[in-house]
Amino acid sequence: MTLVLQILLLITSLALMALILLHRGKGGGLSSLFGGTMQSSLSGSSVVEKNLDRLTLFVAAIWVISIVGVGLLIKVGA
Repeated sequence: MTLVLQILLLITSLALMALILLHRGKGGGLSSLFGGTMQSSLSGSSVVEKNLDRLTLFVAAIWVISIVGVGLLIKVGA
């Protein structure tokens, strides 16, 4: 069970990084370093942003649950 949760944790970590990087930059931070002005003109509709937000929150919830599960399994010693 620990191995399954660790694999799930790895997959959700990579997916969460990719999903966060797909979000549109709202300020002039690191997103402008990689051509943020061009990205704002190529951005999709607000429906796409809402779906990306929901997917990111869903993956983040699975990530948190897998972290708690691995922590509990390590604490119990299974």
